[in-house]
Amino acid sequence: MTSQRDKARLLAELHRPGEPVVLANVWDAASARLVAGAGARAVATASASVSWSLGSPDGGGADREQVLARTAEVVRSVDLPVTADLESGYADTPAGVGETVTALLATGAVGVNLEDAEYTPQEAAERIAAARAAADAAGVPLFVNGRTDVFLHGLGEPGGRLDEAVRRLRAYVEAGADGVFVPGVADAETIAALVAAVPAPLNVLAAPGSPSVAELAELGVARISLGPGLAKVAYAAVRRAAEEVYASGTYTSLDGGLTYPELNGLFEG
Repeated sequence: MTSQRDKARLLAELHRPGEPVVLANVWDAASARLVAGAGARAVATASASVSWSLGSPDGGGADREQVLARTAEVVRSVDLPVTADLESGYADTPAGVGETVTALLATGAVGVNLEDAEYTPQEAAERIAAARAAADAAGVPLFVNGRTDVFLHGLGEPGGRLDEAVRRLRAYVEAGADGVFVPGVADAETIAALVAAVPAPLNVLAAPGSPSVAELAELGVARISLGPGLAKVAYAAVRRAAEEVYASGTYTSLDGGLTYPELNGLFEG
């Protein structure tokens, strides 16, 4: 069993521009073990996926304690570094974010995503600084990934979004972020510009139509996330199978599913 500090150091080492760590984000113990078994070098949760599995909407709908409990389940299920997407920290104040991070570290996780959401760049930076201080106080080199939603939510005029994102991300790095996350970008020119302008490993969100892992590596990306992608695929399969049996009384959508021994075997031994 690798120690928490060793896992934290490993997670940081995996962020190599040009040789990105790929995170197929999970939401529970079973999805974590499946992803680990597929060859993952680290495991990440996705806030949307976790929230949906808890019966809550993404974007502040989930209860912090439930999210942390689920994170602990994921950590216990794999002997890999685990980083958790905690939205904007499940707290109204920087001090509250620090408390959230302290509780996160108690689960054994070694990384965290914090998004700027509705906060001003200064407020978001203060929240990242609080996360950094809490991790330092605990003696764990937590990998703090500072996220901006400038592109994801289309903030400001299109021509000014790159400059605004860079301004925010530099502030987050100065506040203590180890890496930066910019969901909503897929074109090579913008990604390359972000890599060049921000002095921290860049994380992008991949989806159908995004550049391949190899192409993103060539651009200097250090981390690639699938976000809620796996959960959307899984829930789509549930809906297809349910709609088929209730509409036609047939079961062909169940073909290709994992077997009972495969799934049960994830937790045996």
